[in-house]
Amino acid sequence: MLSFIIRRTAAIVPMLIIVSIIAFLFVHLTPGDPIRIMYGNEIDAATYQMLKQKEGFNDPLYQQYARYVGKIITQGDFGISYRTKANVSDEIVRRFGYTLILTLASMVWAIVIGLIVGVVSATKRNSIWDRLGMVSAITALSVPEFWFGLMLMQIFAVQLGWFPTSGSGGIRHLILPSLTLGLGVAAIVARFTRSSILEVLREDFVRTARAKGQKEWVIVMTHVLRSALIPVVTMTGLQFGFLLGGAVVVEQVFAWPGLGSYLIDSILTRDYPVIQALILLFSVQFLVVNLLVDISYGLLNPQIRYE
Repeated sequence: MLSFIIRRTAAIVPMLIIVSIIAFLFVHLTPGDPIRIMYGNEIDAATYQMLKQKEGFNDPLYQQYARYVGKIITQGDFGISYRTKANVSDEIVRRFGYTLILTLASMVWAIVIGLIVGVVSATKRNSIWDRLGMVSAITALSVPEFWFGLMLMQIFAVQLGWFPTSGSGGIRHLILPSLTLGLGVAAIVARFTRSSILEVLREDFVRTARAKGQKEWVIVMTHVLRSALIPVVTMTGLQFGFLLGGAVVVEQVFAWPGLGSYLIDSILTRDYPVIQALILLFSVQFLVVNLLVDISYGLLNPQIRYE
């Protein structure tokens, strides 16, 4: 497995190079002058040229790119925010914890609810519980996150007063945004779990276990579920990567101070260094999550061998 991890890690490098080039060119291909954004439109032509030279925008693109990547690799420096004049790396470190906590809490909701609904639907196929579970899953996928978040806020925060409406500060602040973000993934987990279990239930070893007189729930929990979880883990891992980089809407609705709200604010103000840094960060997150998902296959099913 060690050689597999090394090969997969090495394969990430060219992907990151491509992403870094795209992120770097973002500044040069997007309408808007970085100097005017940083220093305002009122500066005169002489000052403009001086600042352009100072910031290195007169250098060839390959030199600018090499300088940009060099600072990231050697110093972890993503530059200075145009809007706040603060170090982008420091702000990302501060906000990353909030996004990670929100994502992990959302995945707990998704896995617990999704697995329960999926297992019940598969074992009670074509029953009222199966239909109710799948209708609920389709509904959860169809409802926009912002609407669902606003409804939860209206009911549980405004009317009942059980939870805060926005911000961060404790477990009570986390419940509504994590539930909003996690239910959509729970619906996907439920559908994948159901279909995967139904497929495994047709295998010969299941018929053998039934012939030996084992109870159905014992067969499902001890034999079926482990094999059925492999495609579910793949999908869940991908969804975790998407949630880390895509909790934008929920963070805006609940004023959660994570990377998603940071990205929205930066796009609205054309804060290019922040946007570049977050593009790279979200790409790294997604690639790392995929690597961990691949490694988990061998833990779930020892019969899988890495060539």
